[in-house]
Amino acid sequence: MNYDFSGWATRNDLKCSDGRIIRSGAFKDCDGKQVPLVWQHQHNGVENVLGHAILENRPEGVYTYAVFNNTESGKMAKEAVQNGDIKQLSIYANKLKQNGSNVMHGVIREVSLVLAGANPGAMIDTVIAHSDDGSEEAVIYTDTDIELYHAATKKDEDTDETDPEVVEDNQNGSVDERTQNMDPQNAQAQAPQGQAPVQGDKTIQDVIDEMTDEQKDVLYYLVGMAAQQGEATGEEDVEDEDMKHNLFDAEGDYLAHSAEDMEEVLRDAKRYGSLKESALQHGMEDITLGDALQHSITDIGFLFPDAKTIGAEPEFISRKMDWVEDVMNGVSRTPFSRVKSVFANITEDEARAKGYITGKEKKEEVFKLLKRTTDPQTIYKKQKMDRDNMVDITSFDVVAWLKKEMRMMLDEELAGAILCGDGRTSTDDDHISHDHIRPIWQDQNLYTTNVAVAVKSAEKDDENKVYGKMIKAIIKARKNYRGSGNPVFYTTEDVLTGMLLITDSTGRDIYESPEKLAQKLRVSKIVTVPVLENKTRVGSDSKRYQLQGIIVNLKDYNVGADNGGAVTLFDDFDIDYNAQKYLIETRCSGALVKPYSAISVEMTLEA
Repeated sequence: MNYDFSGWATRNDLKCSDGRIIRSGAFKDCDGKQVPLVWQHQHNGVENVLGHAILENRPEGVYTYAVFNNTESGKMAKEAVQNGDIKQLSIYANKLKQNGSNVMHGVIREVSLVLAGANPGAMIDTVIAHSDDGSEEAVIYTDTDIELYHAATKKDEDTDETDPEVVEDNQNGSVDERTQNMDPQNAQAQAPQGQAPVQGDKTIQDVIDEMTDEQKDVLYYLVGMAAQQGEATGEEDVEDEDMKHNLFDAEGDYLAHSAEDMEEVLRDAKRYGSLKESALQHGMEDITLGDALQHSITDIGFLFPDAKTIGAEPEFISRKMDWVEDVMNGVSRTPFSRVKSVFANITEDEARAKGYITGKEKKEEVFKLLKRTTDPQTIYKKQKMDRDNMVDITSFDVVAWLKKEMRMMLDEELAGAILCGDGRTSTDDDHISHDHIRPIWQDQNLYTTNVAVAVKSAEKDDENKVYGKMIKAIIKARKNYRGSGNPVFYTTEDVLTGMLLITDSTGRDIYESPEKLAQKLRVSKIVTVPVLENKTRVGSDSKRYQLQGIIVNLKDYNVGADNGGAVTLFDDFDIDYNAQKYLIETRCSGALVKPYSAISVEMTLEA
């Protein structure tokens, strides 16, 4: 045949950039096959077909002889090759079968001219497809330059055999020509170097194909050891530099056992039931085939599927929120926001009934009227998001998610303000005024009874004493409660834990459950509230008091809102800044409306 150039389509036993190694005979079924010759693996036009290529399987790899067609593209490519502008080839192959990192079989579908130097070293592009049978497709590069031939040069018997290049080529003839008519018993001696000798009707490759995966792994290990020993003694040819890395070039220790040791392990594998068990019985505990053979693909993480979120949308990291619903569902509500409370104090002596003595003047009853008015305040939360980001987020409904967060945080803020205030100073612009949402903890003595538990410094680490005192103080203060029904004890996790850990003289827990403790405290239930933690105030006596809990029936706390003052969500679009803005707000008032309807439990340290 006449051909314009030749070169290596693939080379065996070169470790590619992604860790794969094309093994001998991987493309043996393509020997003598004609495939298209294309430019840069492009298939979007017939002008990209530059000619055809004939494949020849060799021990070193797949060699190809290429012929350009007479199209304009073919002529231009031929000129570029002859001028030395294009020097390298690559192939496109599919139906790739692998054993670990070793490419054992595939079908070459095309040979392509590629720009020289674009992909230095042996390389397999990222797998671009997966077929139904689990095989793969890839574009495979090598770094071997192509060889030019004159158009009149032939590869048959008419070729000038004095041409050194042709002589060399004939010496590297096809596998079938070199091995036919061999005496099977002398096959090992007659086979050229690198060629798989014939064993009866089978070649070594046929024998390898019949091996189990475990046996193949051991075989490749032995070949790798031989390559390392050749490198150590300096017997390797210079052109084999790219072949020094074998299957076991992954990071970590090599398996340091001789070939004789491994042969003995192989012989006894059947007797012991498995290769691994045989290795252990021969004292080779350091052979970890699982680790050594499973990591020959570098950067294997690139092949893992993309991480996926658990759930439809991001989960909020927030404080414990179940108490918020308890508070918001427990308060009373009125359809007006300006609330006035009027009380007549009949606890003074002047209001008592009097006895009458004949002839004496009867005195009128005297008692004081008490009045308190609570006005509303606006409480809000505002958010904005660039519209570009909103459009780009397609995995979940980000607007609904954002609105849910706004309502959740608004309710938490309002519930916290009802129990103990928002914690901001009165000079803060964002402060929720105590005159509009009156916190139960710091309300007037007419509404909230303060119970202070004095703890000496020497006792502060003795939980039995500290929380024992607190329980007694709460039980004694219960007589001052004038609220509705059975109240709830709102406290912190630390206080609840401390009370439950109280033990008797034998070390037995006195209160086995929160329900038992609630029964002792004469409350309906105990609810832990994170926002009550670390709340302190300075009293009129200059002492510092730390809040421990609040006892109240929230039915006695009124939240008022006029028509239109209920929780409302607004949204608007800022054209100038391409931002979508959201506002959730409520305008309401809040206050206890029944005297002596709450008890605040505090602790103060004494010297």
